[in-house]
Amino acid sequence: MATSAVPAAITNLLALLDPAPTLAEVRVIDGPPPSTNFSEPDRLYVGWSPGAEQAAEIQQAFASAGARRRDEDAAISCYVETRDGGGDMAWCRARVFELLAVVETLLRATDANPTAPTLNNAVLWSELTAGSLIQEQSPDGAYAGLSFTVRTRARI
Repeated sequence: MATSAVPAAITNLLALLDPAPTLAEVRVIDGPPPSTNFSEPDRLYVGWSPGAEQAAEIQQAFASAGARRRDEDAAISCYVETRDGGGDMAWCRARVFELLAVVETLLRATDANPTAPTLNNAVLWSELTAGSLIQEQSPDGAYAGLSFTVRTRARI
């Protein structure tokens, strides 16, 4: 019996996002940035967000009398960012929300992928919740980033 559903949830979230055709031009990264080389204009991080000390937070409670099963609520930290060397902030802002919409859509059940919200049965459900927009201008151009949370509920 697993102590937590979080490891499987993160692995399956990555598996849902990385091969998605709508994210083909986006580098999907497991955890924090591997380097400071930001040659790709679009990046999506799962299990990391700037300034966050945790990759995920969990809370557990007994599911019922008898203490045989537990309910686990988790919040997985994620971050999407985009850059534009020409300094077009409006484009960057629109692009990070476009990428967020792709993630949200992929987490919804469809006829083609009915297990999407369960992250391939790792959790009972998942959903995109809170977000926070960051914008910066520099000599290198415009930058926009969006921290967001994927919440899950599991029975372990």
